[in-house]
Amino acid sequence: MKKSAFLATVLSVAALSTQATELFVSINSGNAMTQAAGIVIAGQAIEQKTNVRVLLCDAGGDIAVVGKEMPTLKPKNMTVQQMLQGLMKAGAKVEVCALYLPNTGHQPADLLPGVTPAKPADIATYVLKPEVQTLAF
Repeated sequence: MKKSAFLATVLSVAALSTQATELFVSINSGNAMTQAAGIVIAGQAIEQKTNVRVLLCDAGGDIAVVGKEMPTLKPKNMTVQQMLQGLMKAGAKVEVCALYLPNTGHQPADLLPGVTPAKPADIATYVLKPEVQTLAF
């Protein structure tokens, strides 16, 4: 076997062993369709047996506020918040970024049950793991 063919084989095997098995989705947009796109993709990842962690920042954090008015989106006639709650029921971990609560005047008690404030060091450690794929919306 030629040296370059051998190296290509080794690199292919290494790539397969470090494929993403976890998905980190950051939702920052205030646009409901953009937010929903992130949640839908995260839901599809869960259906494919991938662990999902969602970080809500800036206007994306509003999704997690109890009682927040949101438009109903087609085709399922659900709000983004309802979609997020379904994602959480399916097993996703959902957090608001560390800046969200102190800069919006909200308290942890204002968040949907199960949504917690993120710890930046924990997020950094998580996203640096080779098995984590990241997406931002």
